[in-house]
Amino acid sequence: MSETAAVRALMEADRWIDRVSAQRSHLPEMSELATVEDELRGLVKALQEAQAAQAPVRTAYEDAAREAERLRHRANDLEKTLSASTANARELAVLQRELEHVRELLGRAEDTELELLIEVEPLDDLVSAIKSRAQPAVARRAELQRLILELQASLEEELVSLREARQERARAVSAEMLARYDHALARVGASGAAQVDQGRCDGCRIALSPLDFDRSKGLPEGTLLACPECGRLLLP
Repeated sequence: MSETAAVRALMEADRWIDRVSAQRSHLPEMSELATVEDELRGLVKALQEAQAAQAPVRTAYEDAAREAERLRHRANDLEKTLSASTANARELAVLQRELEHVRELLGRAEDTELELLIEVEPLDDLVSAIKSRAQPAVARRAELQRLILELQASLEEELVSLREARQERARAVSAEMLARYDHALARVGASGAAQVDQGRCDGCRIALSPLDFDRSKGLPEGTLLACPECGRLLLP
């Protein structure tokens, strides 16, 4: 294999490594995951706001319901006592007045309970609706996280294989040429060489001057010119 062919093989290996590395960091599932997480953050905020509005109303409703239930029990007890009582007229009158007062308080408590129920029900519905909307997003987030881990693991295995193949190709390049190549690779990334494509370096896409273009075509086999812009070795 000629020196130029060996550098070209090394360039192709490094470009494949760069593509797979980029793919590993830019999976479509990652973009979708970011969208899903943005949606969930919005839903969490909406849920917090809904629960903040719901909490005091629900507490007031539950307090009113407990008070109405307490008064209801008290009224029932007084009615039973009056029905079974053998007390004198004065004692019965006291019990009757208390029963009437309790019934009055119970009526007010039941009105308050109903008003608060009417107020809290739409708030409860809103909280439930937000939670229902979040459930599929939570499930999709978990699925995407699993998929991303699996895909990245698969791509990492591919990268290990590609890097091993790259080492083999690097051994076919002379030490001097490999030093020039690796210097350019460290400077610009992706690869340390580039094709000359219609008078342009296909690494940085800068057009070569006519003089440099003619020189790159006229060099003997194994002699490679560096791109004056990015420093990559130029392959004919």
